[in-house]
Amino acid sequence: MGWDEFKKGFDGWESSTAKVLERALKSPSFVGPSGRALSALMRGRAASERAKTTLWSEVGVATRLDQERTLHLLNRLESKILDLEERIDRLNAKLDARDARDARTGAPST
Repeated sequence: MGWDEFKKGFDGWESSTAKVLERALKSPSFVGPSGRALSALMRGRAASERAKTTLWSEVGVATRLDQERTLHLLNRLESKILDLEERIDRLNAKLDARDARDARTGAPST
C-alpha cells in the first residue's frame, strides 16, 4: 500500500467522519442535553468556588479576590514610588546643574 492510496483512504474517512460528526453536533437531541449538562456543571463549579471562598475566609486565609486586591494595591504603590524616584532624579539633576553653574560663576550656593 503506497502513500497515495493511504492518503486517499484517509481523506475519504475524514470527509465521511466530518459529515457524521457535524450532523450529530448540530442535532437538537445532542445540543439540548449537552447544554443542560454544561449549565449544571458550571452551576456546580460556581457553588464549589463560593464554598471554598467561604471556608478560607472563615479560617482566616486570604481568598483569591483578597490576594488580587492586595496585588493591585501593591502595583499602584510601586508605580507611585517609581514616579517619585523619577521626580527626585530630575530635581537632583536640576540641583546639580545649578550647583555647577554657581561654581563656574562663583555665586554662593544655597
